[in-house]
Amino acid sequence: MSSSITSRPFRIDSEADFFRVRQLLIDLHPLVGPGYVWEIRHWDGQRYHNEDAVLSPEWAQNIRLWETADGQLIGVAHAESRPGNAHFEIHPDYRSRIEAEMVTWAVETLPAPNDDGQRQLETVAFEHDTPRQQVLTQHGFTKGSYFWMLRHMRLGNQPLPTVTMPDGYSLRETRTEQADYEHMAALLNAAFNRNIHTAREYENFVLRSPSFQHALNLVAEAPDGTFAAHVGLTYEPTNRYGVFEPVCTHPDHQRKHLAQTLMFEGLHRFKALGAQHIYVETGSGEGQNAFYNTIGFTEAYIGYFWTKTF
Repeated sequence: MSSSITSRPFRIDSEADFFRVRQLLIDLHPLVGPGYVWEIRHWDGQRYHNEDAVLSPEWAQNIRLWETADGQLIGVAHAESRPGNAHFEIHPDYRSRIEAEMVTWAVETLPAPNDDGQRQLETVAFEHDTPRQQVLTQHGFTKGSYFWMLRHMRLGNQPLPTVTMPDGYSLRETRTEQADYEHMAALLNAAFNRNIHTAREYENFVLRSPSFQHALNLVAEAPDGTFAAHVGLTYEPTNRYGVFEPVCTHPDHQRKHLAQTLMFEGLHRFKALGAQHIYVETGSGEGQNAFYNTIGFTEAYIGYFWTKTF
């Protein structure tokens, strides 16, 4: 690597590096195309969708920044939540100069034990991204059979359906109140078969995340006042794109088109803000993708998981 480019750990003594990375994600989006870098909701969620939103020492250990001699941030390698996975945010002008070094750092720093007790590192490469696949192969990664998908819709001027909620349910925005935090935690745990979500983590995200807006955080309220479904919306005005994350329905309220209805309402709100492109992440399941087809997502970018076991 050229001596004019250096790397260093993420600094946790101020907010500066968090917002520098966030701005890099915004700046890179139009340069690299959909899915090559995290969208801002993903980055904000890693920081604020936690019971403790203070920058922890793990951020310095699990995130490394690459900079030019004049201080321009051009690359970030990092884990999501905890080690065992790696993600790479790279300015395309410098990719050939720093990508291999970023992967080397991840291999040396981010592996974690898998279910078999072996140390393992996982990452994703788009099926059409030959340079990334070559670098991963050179570092001993193996392509798996499971893939991740980014679904895309050009919103433009296409017509949107009128939104009508099923009988007994009401569509509303979330509110800054304890009851909503508790209802949201309960819904997320039930919908995703988890037990990790708490009212406190959701409160932190609501109160602190720079991308959060109640007007873009929609729920279907059941007759008993609990949340039956939820669709989170994030709008990035610089690049005029919107993201659906999360999309979920409580198991007790499925097959009522609640999430679909919330997403259609979300598209109306995105359109009013001037969004041109909408994205949603999904897996390889046929049911998931059939659902997103009904919303109007017509394109898919596919990335396979690559794994290195030590």
